Amino acid sequence: MSSLALTRRATLAVFPALILVTALAGQSALAQPGLSVRNIRVDVAPLRANAGDPTATWVAQDLPAALAQAQADRGGASAPISVRIDYVNLGPSSGGICGPSPDQIIGAVTVGGVTRPLRASTSYFPSPIDQAMIEQSNRDRVSQLVQAFAYWAVRGV
Repeated sequence: MSSLALTRRATLAVFPALILVTALAGQSALAQPGLSVRNIRVDVAPLRANAGDPTATWVAQDLPAALAQAQADRGGASAPISVRIDYVNLGPSSGGICGPSPDQIIGAVTVGGVTRPLRASTSYFPSPIDQAMIEQSNRDRVSQLVQAFAYWAVRGV
């Protein structure tokens, strides 16, 4: 076997692992220690009824830290915040008709006794590797939606 064929096989074997490590490193960089989630309440019961698990579990795991980070980024405002997530809509995994696939997270945010509806969206650009790792791909898409939702949730605080 030629060295070119060995190099290509080695590259193809390492590439998925590299993507996974990069994604995990990016998520852990967002979760900074010391951020307070005491004043943050997240209700995913409506989402669990609509989408089930693991989507509801992923949102419940990621959203408190994302909200705390978004509050810290806005100047450390730690006003009590309550969030209810109703729906997570992931577009087709193959992408949209002529481009990215739209993903949405829909819910409500309550700050200071005032509740306002909130919808955040991201665009998913399909990759051939996503078809082989569909659960990880969906996990990454939900994580991106949570980050977008948290950003907009603290804008009104």
